[in-house]
Amino acid sequence: MSATISPHVAPSWAAPLNSRWVLALLGFLAMYGPIYWAAANDIWKREEHAHGSIILVITLWVIWRLWPSLEKIEQPKSLPWGGLALSALGGAFYVLGRLLNFSILEFGSQPLVVTGMIWMLGGRAALKLTWFPIFFLLFMVPLPGTLIDAMTGHLKQWVSVIVEMILQLANYPVGRSGVLLTVGHYQLLVADACSGLHSMFTLSSMGMLLMYINDRASKVHNALMLLSILPIAFAANVIRVMALVLITYHLGDEAGQSFLHGAAGIVLIVDALLSFLALDKVLHAVIRR
Repeated sequence: MSATISPHVAPSWAAPLNSRWVLALLGFLAMYGPIYWAAANDIWKREEHAHGSIILVITLWVIWRLWPSLEKIEQPKSLPWGGLALSALGGAFYVLGRLLNFSILEFGSQPLVVTGMIWMLGGRAALKLTWFPIFFLLFMVPLPGTLIDAMTGHLKQWVSVIVEMILQLANYPVGRSGVLLTVGHYQLLVADACSGLHSMFTLSSMGMLLMYINDRASKVHNALMLLSILPIAFAANVIRVMALVLITYHLGDEAGQSFLHGAAGIVLIVDALLSFLALDKVLHAVIRR
C-alpha cells in the first residue's frame, strides 16, 4: 500500500513552505531581540518583572514543541488581510513604544505581531494550533504603575489581616497596625513586594501552563482550575509572609533579612505549584468517576 503526496505550491507573495516559519522566527527575533536585551539588563533584574525572562523561555519552548505540526500546515492561497492588519497595528505599537521607550507598548505589540504573522503564514489552522503561546505572551507585558499602586495597597492589607489572624490562633504575640505587623519585640512592614501581586501574576502564568500541558477534556475541570489559580497564588503568598514572620520571631531580625528571605520566595512558588498539581489530580479523579 503506497501513498502519494501532491506537491504544494507556495503562494508567490511568500517564502517556500519549508522555510517560511524559520524566516518568520528570525524576523521576530531581529525585531524584539533588542527589547529582550534591554529588559535583561533593566526591568527583568527587578523582582516585580523577573518573570518576563521565564515567560520568554517557556513561549519559545512551546513553539519548539509545535514546530513539526506548524510545518505541516499549508499556507493560505491568498494573503489574509486580517493578519496583515494585525501585524501593521502591532508594528505601529512597536514603533511608538520604541520611540517613547514605553515598555508596555513594546511588549504589548508582541501578541498582535505574532498573531498577524501566523495568520498570514498558516491561516486559521495555525492560529488554532498556536493560541496558547500567543496568549502566554501577555504575561510578559509589564503591569501599568497606576494599576500596581491601586491593587498593591489592598493586597498588602488583606495579607496582613490574614497573617495576624492565623498567628493569633496559634497563640503567637502578633499585633497589627495597618500593614505593620508586630511579633514579640520585632516589627515587620508588609512591603509592596510582599503584597503578592507580582507573585500572583507569575503563578497565574504557571497555572495556565499546567492547564495547557495537561489538556484536560472536561470543561468543568478546566473552569475549576482556572478559578483556583488566583486563590492558590494568594494563599501561597500568605504562607510566605507568615514564614518570614515566624523566622524573624524565632531566629531574629538578621535571619529574616538573610538568604532565608529569598528562600521563602522559592517556597512560595513550590507550594503553589504543588497545590496546582494536587488540585488537578483530585479534579481529574473525581470528574472521571
